Amino acid sequence: MKYVGKGVPKIDSLRIATGHPVYTEDVVPANPLVVKILRSPHAFAKIINIDTSKAAELEGVVCILTHRDVPKTRFTLAGQSYPEPSPYDRYILDEIVRYVGDEVAIIAAVNEKIALRAMELIKVEYEVYEPVLDFETAHEHPSVVHPETDLICNVDIAMQQDKNIVCSHYQEIGNVEQEFAKCAVVVEETYYTQAQAHAMMETYRAVSYLDHTGRLVVTSSTQIPFHIRRQLARALEIPASKIRVIKPRIGGGFGGKQTGAVEVFAALVTLKTGQPAKIVLDRRETFTCTTSRHAMRIKVRLGADEEGYIRALDIEGLSDTGAYGEHAPTVFWVLGEKTLPLYNKTRAVRYHGKVVYTNKMPAGALRGYGATQGTFALESAVNKLAEKLHMDPTELRLKNIIRAGETSLAYHGKILGSSTLHQCIERGKEMIRWQEKYPRQEISPNKVRAVGMAVTMQGSGIAGIDTASAEIRLNDDGNYTLLLGSTDMGTGSDTILAQMAAEVLETSLDRIIVHAADTDISPFDPGSYASSTTYVTGMAVVKAAMDLVAKIIAQGAFLLGVPEEEVTFNGEVLQCGEKTLTLQKLAELTVLGTGKLQLVGHGTFGSDVSPPPFVAGFAEVEVDRETGKVELLDYVAVVDCGTVINPNLARIQVEGGIVQGIGLALYEDVKYDAKGNMLTNSFMQYKIPCRKDIGNIRVAFEESYEPTGPFGAKSIGEVVINTPAPAIAHAVYNAVGVRVTKLPITPEKVFQGLQKK
Repeated sequence: MKYVGKGVPKIDSLRIATGHPVYTEDVVPANPLVVKILRSPHAFAKIINIDTSKAAELEGVVCILTHRDVPKTRFTLAGQSYPEPSPYDRYILDEIVRYVGDEVAIIAAVNEKIALRAMELIKVEYEVYEPVLDFETAHEHPSVVHPETDLICNVDIAMQQDKNIVCSHYQEIGNVEQEFAKCAVVVEETYYTQAQAHAMMETYRAVSYLDHTGRLVVTSSTQIPFHIRRQLARALEIPASKIRVIKPRIGGGFGGKQTGAVEVFAALVTLKTGQPAKIVLDRRETFTCTTSRHAMRIKVRLGADEEGYIRALDIEGLSDTGAYGEHAPTVFWVLGEKTLPLYNKTRAVRYHGKVVYTNKMPAGALRGYGATQGTFALESAVNKLAEKLHMDPTELRLKNIIRAGETSLAYHGKILGSSTLHQCIERGKEMIRWQEKYPRQEISPNKVRAVGMAVTMQGSGIAGIDTASAEIRLNDDGNYTLLLGSTDMGTGSDTILAQMAAEVLETSLDRIIVHAADTDISPFDPGSYASSTTYVTGMAVVKAAMDLVAKIIAQGAFLLGVPEEEVTFNGEVLQCGEKTLTLQKLAELTVLGTGKLQLVGHGTFGSDVSPPPFVAGFAEVEVDRETGKVELLDYVAVVDCGTVINPNLARIQVEGGIVQGIGLALYEDVKYDAKGNMLTNSFMQYKIPCRKDIGNIRVAFEESYEPTGPFGAKSIGEVVINTPAPAIAHAVYNAVGVRVTKLPITPEKVFQGLQKK
């Protein structure tokens, strides 16, 4: 292949490197109103009175909106396909505030200074309630976070509002307790994963205005332009046909921008005033008033027979969704969906538990989306099981993992189409020199080095739900325009999709114009989430390109006056015997001359399966016995993402995901005080790993061929974050015998564990 599988540079790389890409703040209309949000100082309270009179008198203040001034339609900010499984549990502004930072009033002024001064002049009287802050006791707390009677669920998620339970879930295949009774070895452990911030470079922001026809136009740094349009239509109570959403370049998202955190506020100001409006969250607001990863408690039981075959698996989860239920049920469901099928020698599996409301910042989508939490718990338990069985953990996995052509209890009869996970494990062992280093090496009286490992799976798109479309136009000069609704967040997806189109069209990348994403122009795409772009949108692009090639051949045959089946096309020239016609001439004749119709290829794809990519991750650490400090020396990740479309961009995706996983494992932790105030509200308090923290990262690929994917490809974006936490925890245990079950793995926890020993 000429383009697929080649590490071509990103099509926008030079402009990014020279500071030219157009981000949201680069397309602001002249003199927009600056929108600021007055936020709640209380974790849980009711607004008794709000006085905006003095603020409204301030010169330059154009608009102040409170809960009395907004539509009263419940909606969700979760960027999900309709009907969203997330509950409709919020208003634009509510008289009840449910976390410190919840929106109280919207202020719009001619500049930021005046807006901030107006905010200081607003007087609010609250009736303060006792907040629900401990998610482990939320279901029995006397305070009810959502007492309203107009909360809506599109699907039955077993909500119990009076017990602060957003959703409940129970899935059992086989008789779990009966199988455990037969097992020779059983291990059990409870694990805790923390809330994690996205920490993307570009904070949340949106710009809105009314166009010349009176339609609302919203430009936003978002992963989900089509879902934002639907959210705005419901929340603002206007038809979706009256709304246009434009996505420029995005400065990172990692799932955070799968939630509509800001768009509705600017849009409402524009509708109320008729003027352009701009909202930009500062870093503190981004930390405290958007979303984070769901904190969870996960209890795992594993049972195996004497030969080391895992026969019973039981996972019980409890998830903290915070003040609102965006992504609450789906993140929880994914935890089970992306862990239960991994080990397929089981005779019974169970996944059950619930998600609860608390009076903390809402949780939402973050790279890994539940599989990250589930992988930490399950893989840590598998490592514990290996020790109890006196087996090498790599051999235990090789004995139990699902392989291509096999099924699993949790797959309900579906067959795994592709996997090289067993090869990933073997290659990872070689790269980390497992046989030499496992389990530990004494370096000095106080320093010990050790290795640890984990495996994981994810998915590629949401099976049976999300469907993407693509269009490719042949322009009058013989070039192409690829129209997409997906969003490139810096991942290089525009480049990858252009590579696929170029491969089918047999043309060069510089002849393809990529346009994404604008809800008025782009074909529908759910957005860049759920590891869907390469697999779902990619297949739509392949179909669109194939459709266009067929139309080019048909049009060429018409213009040449020959049978269609006798025409060949090599990307440049159409030929039938001695008769030839260049693509450029065909395009000219078609668009401008006798062809009568511009040629456009259309492609739509949605899949009944979500083929999993796999990763085998290996960590080497050095632990100081005196201080408990853990230094990550080396991390090896071997990835099966099907056919690698662009090795350079794939490698960057893997490295970036590993770094975020290292942050989850060792450093990052969203913390609150006893009153619900977030303590980690800046980069001074919230530590993400820097270059000196991540040691050496090495990446390799073991390609498989996924028959349902474009050119055999699967996803890569999310799966790569999942293995660092369990692999590093395993390495720490191998080093000093301290099993850290509550992330992050801090020196204090390791030191205290050593003291207990």
